[in-house]
Amino acid sequence: MAHIVVMGAGVGGMPAAYDLKKTLGKGHDVTLIGTSEHFQFTPSNPWVAVGWRKPDQVLVPIRDHVEKKGIRFLCDPVTAIDAAGNRLTLASGEQVDYDYLVITTGPELAFDEIPGLGPDGHTHSVCTTPHAQEAGAAYQAFLENPGPVVIGAVQGASCCGPAYEFAMIVDADLRKRKIRDQVPITFVTSEPYVGHMGLGGVGDSKGLLESEMRQRHINWITNAKVLEAGADAVRVAEHDAKGEVLREHDLPSRFTMFIPGFRGIGPVAAVEGLCNPRGFVLIDQHQRNPTYPNIYSAGVCVAIPPVEQTPIPTGAPKTGYMIESMVTAIVHNIEQDLAGQAPTHKATWNAICLADLGDDGVAFVALPQIPPRNVTWAKQGKWVHLAKVAFEKYFMHKMRSGGTEPIYEKYVLKALGIVRLKDQG
Repeated sequence: MAHIVVMGAGVGGMPAAYDLKKTLGKGHDVTLIGTSEHFQFTPSNPWVAVGWRKPDQVLVPIRDHVEKKGIRFLCDPVTAIDAAGNRLTLASGEQVDYDYLVITTGPELAFDEIPGLGPDGHTHSVCTTPHAQEAGAAYQAFLENPGPVVIGAVQGASCCGPAYEFAMIVDADLRKRKIRDQVPITFVTSEPYVGHMGLGGVGDSKGLLESEMRQRHINWITNAKVLEAGADAVRVAEHDAKGEVLREHDLPSRFTMFIPGFRGIGPVAAVEGLCNPRGFVLIDQHQRNPTYPNIYSAGVCVAIPPVEQTPIPTGAPKTGYMIESMVTAIVHNIEQDLAGQAPTHKATWNAICLADLGDDGVAFVALPQIPPRNVTWAKQGKWVHLAKVAFEKYFMHKMRSGGTEPIYEKYVLKALGIVRLKDQG
């Protein structure tokens, strides 16, 4: 009997635990370790921050649901990993031995890298539901005394999509309240151009998103490095294509939201041979760490090189479809290893994104993620907003019910394929 430990109970960890238990059966033990009693559906956080969702609408209690499936759950942060000894030490002092470790922790948010950044400073975040809840309280106060807003993604951020979503959602919310005319919005990003998304662009994402921002009167600064965030202003250095400073901007702001840079969490980054210098887990084509082959990893915490070099560092995103394919590969590779076979399964390095724009939306498909691609497609319409709402409901149901089916491949790709065929006539 093997003991498989999944470290991290988020978008990758919860499905991994469910799928491992279903696939391996009662003959093997699965333990899920998280830092919260609740699963957070991260894609809904921009809605929480403007009051379109309450926090309890995007949270799922973990313990009862996973234990019904025979999975042990520990809400006790890991403080140390003895990779050579196959043992974890938890904050409570408990030690957990494992035969296989699956790391799905997500990132540590590097607010400390920029003065004034983060909820403990002068900016807000939608990276976690508690952060979005804090941002929502500040946003409600802002509505009583509206003024300039700055939204964006700082240097080193590898998930720019939520920044675009939040800018558009704030615009839509302010228009509904009939106070948009009182709120200048500036979008600040490390990307070399609007719509780069850390993917080198997807189809005409540049033209599409630039047009949308012009239509909504949202100004933007690209190739930007955030220097400092203050209580009522943000200092930004704008660079040219060579990475040289063109000018510095002092942007007034009464409400600021930035996606921070990401890095690996401390206990993972501290293991020699496990991570790159940024603390992200090194993996081979089968999601295994080359130094410790019984350690697998999936999601935002894995090391993926940037799609291309940019004047200001911009990371490559790990989208839901990609994470789902990583988890599926891990489950079947562990199954093969237990059977004495060499792992053969590989993740599908494809990017699919449903970006909500408040009262509209954009769907991006990049197959594979890194160009040149077999499929490059972007489509805009209100149906994307509706699709994201439906996907939220389905994914939350999946986390409550213990479903393990590959929902991106089975449902989202099929839906996008139908739309694409209709678009082509």
